[in-house]
Amino acid sequence: MGHWIYCLCSRVADSLMLLLVLAVSCNPSTAATASSTAPHIKPSYSFGRTFLGLDKCNACIGTSICKKFFKEEIRFDTWLSSRLKLPPSYLLSYSGNYTDDAKSWRMVDITRLTTKYQHDRADKRICTSLLKTKTCSLEHALRRTHRFQKWLRAKRLTPDLVQGLPSPMLRCPSQRLLDRIVRRYAEVPDAGSIYMDHLTDRDKLRLLYTLSVNSHPILLQIFPDVEGWPFPRYLGSCGRLVVSASTRPLRDFYGAAPEVAADLALQLLAVLRSMGTNDLNYFFYFTHVDAGTFGVFSNGHLFIRDASTLGIIDKEEGSQLIDSQQEYKDIFSCLTVDCQSAFVSCNSIREKHSLVMVCQELLPKLLKGKFLQPLQEKIDSFLQHCASGLADDQGINEATAKLAELLKPLQSCDSRFAYRYPDCKYSDKY
Repeated sequence: MGHWIYCLCSRVADSLMLLLVLAVSCNPSTAATASSTAPHIKPSYSFGRTFLGLDKCNACIGTSICKKFFKEEIRFDTWLSSRLKLPPSYLLSYSGNYTDDAKSWRMVDITRLTTKYQHDRADKRICTSLLKTKTCSLEHALRRTHRFQKWLRAKRLTPDLVQGLPSPMLRCPSQRLLDRIVRRYAEVPDAGSIYMDHLTDRDKLRLLYTLSVNSHPILLQIFPDVEGWPFPRYLGSCGRLVVSASTRPLRDFYGAAPEVAADLALQLLAVLRSMGTNDLNYFFYFTHVDAGTFGVFSNGHLFIRDASTLGIIDKEEGSQLIDSQQEYKDIFSCLTVDCQSAFVSCNSIREKHSLVMVCQELLPKLLKGKFLQPLQEKIDSFLQHCASGLADDQGINEATAKLAELLKPLQSCDSRFAYRYPDCKYSDKY
């Protein structure tokens, strides 16, 4: 009997509580008072799939870092305001902040492989050329192509699968280089294999799309900074955005103090030497350089900021495609470039190729009018000799070596050059 009365009382109490809740929710003033005691919900950043390019996947770069965006562990600088507005989608690059513990933040660069306008134009080209429509499923259209069907059947990435792609990195491909791409492709779980068994159909399309649009993120993955390569660290991709360690473009240092300019010029020459001579026997060359090609970290260390114009020749294996075979072209050959663009012959690339371009485009702007005479005159003379390109490879190398000899005594040892300070205090070189 006591148990029955207890149950009845409990049910009555529950009913009264339910009526009370309903009464509060129906009375606006009461509800407002009740909600004021609830914990404040932090406003969140509103991401559109279109901004990130996720609506285009799997004709995109990858999704390895998407969680960081949605968990607000990657923030654009403009997000520091209370309104939390996303930056304009038409920009090519953005400055951002990245964290692993929500306490310490570091600067990152968030970039697109091409401008949004170029992406949109390429998407339209896919639909109109493959399906004869203005809009379509990009993935469906690209999956039907002869090239991708070959990729689906392939067990290994071979030169014939990449022939005709516009990336300078793939104009003179070797099997050793292609195996490195598959083995180190960071948008999939690391399998350490040269075979593509661990790549799903989706992964293959993303890799092919990235190589067709811009090979910059692939170069950062297969030649990582932790192994000493002069590239910023690849942190991941989300849709059509790539996240990497932040650098300031070299153009920001054209007005730098003489000792800073000398230090950067010496680093630039050292990077070019390492691109021509390295332990893996790859020869890197530029097809184009400008003020944004190189960048400088906050510690003063110079890196290649934009690797999209880097070509690679394998000095160990050589090219496995003869130049005439590279005339094969399809939709993947012209997503971002003119389909009529001619390929540069692998045999026409000389060792002095990149040095001449840097002497023409970058070093004069970095070193012009920085030093007293007669030193400035000697520097200008060596730069003119290098920029003319008239000398052979050995002559250009000798000119740049003499230029380095002139600049070396101008390097200072202080905290502005954190990448080598305070080690330089204990070195006889300074």
